[in-house]
Amino acid sequence: MRSSALSGGRRISRICDACRQHQRGVSISSSSRSPVTAHDAAPSRLSRTSTKSIGQPRWLSTQAPLRSATTGAQASPPPASEPATASTQQQFPRTHYDFFPQTLPRGPPPAGPFSIDVRELRREFLQLQGKAHPDLHPPHLKSRAEATSARINEAFKTLSSPLLRAQYLLLELRGLDVANDETAKVEDPELLMEVLEAREEIEEAADEGGLADLRARNAAREQESIAELERCFRDGDYEGAAQECVRLRYWVNIRESLDNWEPGKPVVLEH
Repeated sequence: MRSSALSGGRRISRICDACRQHQRGVSISSSSRSPVTAHDAAPSRLSRTSTKSIGQPRWLSTQAPLRSATTGAQASPPPASEPATASTQQQFPRTHYDFFPQTLPRGPPPAGPFSIDVRELRREFLQLQGKAHPDLHPPHLKSRAEATSARINEAFKTLSSPLLRAQYLLLELRGLDVANDETAKVEDPELLMEVLEAREEIEEAADEGGLADLRARNAAREQESIAELERCFRDGDYEGAAQECVRLRYWVNIRESLDNWEPGKPVVLEH
C-alpha cells in the first residue's frame, strides 16, 4: 500500500478530487455526521503504535470520590462544587488489585494468579503516582490528592510482598485476619524446631559470611511457601492458605533477622 500511495502525484490527486466531489455532492447539516473519506479511513501512524503507558484513569478525576480499599466506604467527601456521580463511584478502585488493571487485568485469585510480576507492577505504580502527585492538582484538592497517593502506595506495598498479599487476600476473600490473630499458629513441631535452630545459628554467627548457607536454605523455604499459596488460592483452599501464610511469616522473619544481623545482637522471631 505504501508503494502505491507514493507511486506519483496523480493517484493522490485523484483521491483528493474524489473526496472533494463527494463532499460537494452531500448536504451536511450541523447535526449529522461527516461522511468518511479515504483520508479518514486510513489508519494513522500513532494508532498503529502500541504502548504500555496508561491514560488518565477516571478515578483520578477530581470528580471521583475517594473510597476505602477494604470496606468501600467513602473516606473523604468530594468538593461541593464537584458532586460524585454513580459512574465515577463505580470507576474508583475498590480493592488493591483494581489500581493496576494493566498488570493485573484478571484481578485477585481465583480469577487471577497469586503470583505477580513485581517489575510490571512497579512500572504501573510509578505511572499512577506521576498522575496522582499532589503538585499536579490545584491547592484546594491537594489534600485529596495526597490521600489518593497514599492509597496507591498502600496497594503497591501490599501486592508487591507475597506475605502481605496473602494476608490481604485472606482478609478480603474470607475475613481471616491471620496478620493480627494471635491464635494463628502452626502446630508443627518440625517447623518450630527449624525456626529455633535458625535463631541459634543467627545468634552464634561470627560474621555474615557464616550465614550464607542459612540464607540460601531460608530463601528456598520462602519459595516453597509462595508456590503452596499459589496452589491454595487457585483451588480455593483458604484454610490451607491461612496455614501456609503463617509459615511464610516465619521465613520472612528469619530473612529480616539475617538482613539486620549484628554481632551479639539477640534474635526475636515472632510467628
